Amino acid sequence: MLNLIWLVLLTSGIIVAAWHGNIEVVTEAALKAAHDAVEVCMNLVGIMALWLGIMKIAESGGLIKALARLLRPLMIRLFPSVPPHHPAMGAIILNLSANVLGLGNAATPFGMKAMQGLQELNPHPGVASDAMCTFLALNTSCITLLPATIIGVRASFNSVNPTEIVGPCILATAASMTVGVTLDYLFRRRNRQRRE
Repeated sequence: MLNLIWLVLLTSGIIVAAWHGNIEVVTEAALKAAHDAVEVCMNLVGIMALWLGIMKIAESGGLIKALARLLRPLMIRLFPSVPPHHPAMGAIILNLSANVLGLGNAATPFGMKAMQGLQELNPHPGVASDAMCTFLALNTSCITLLPATIIGVRASFNSVNPTEIVGPCILATAASMTVGVTLDYLFRRRNRQRRE
């Protein structure tokens, strides 16, 4: 569906530009956008490498394991169907830890590993389990204490204070996570009542 929307937007822009005799504007805009995209990506490579390196050091130094131990009691309550020492629980905790630190790219492999582990525990493989839905809600709305990627983008565009986004980001992601977890709990409870 999204591809169709993009196709309609691009086609209508080209048609309007051609109608007004300004087709060269489309070419100039496409080339400038491609140049800007490459420039932003190149600026982000260094910043992401820095934060991924810090994440690796934190993982090697035991910070991630300490965070995992801190989160384990909460995770056991959120995922009652997942055994506490199952590999899926470890992957879930690592994914959420990376998301808390604002490293979405580092969180992705852990998220995929967590979903594979949850699929192994799923009694109905064709349907998402409660644990899978809870993980998806947490993964997409996780609180971010240090939005490294956003800081990187702001720094690449020469922001005067690229870290001023930290406070609002913590508030916004805390609110979204609270809503996500609450709705997940309510839907899960309603589904249990329907089954009974």
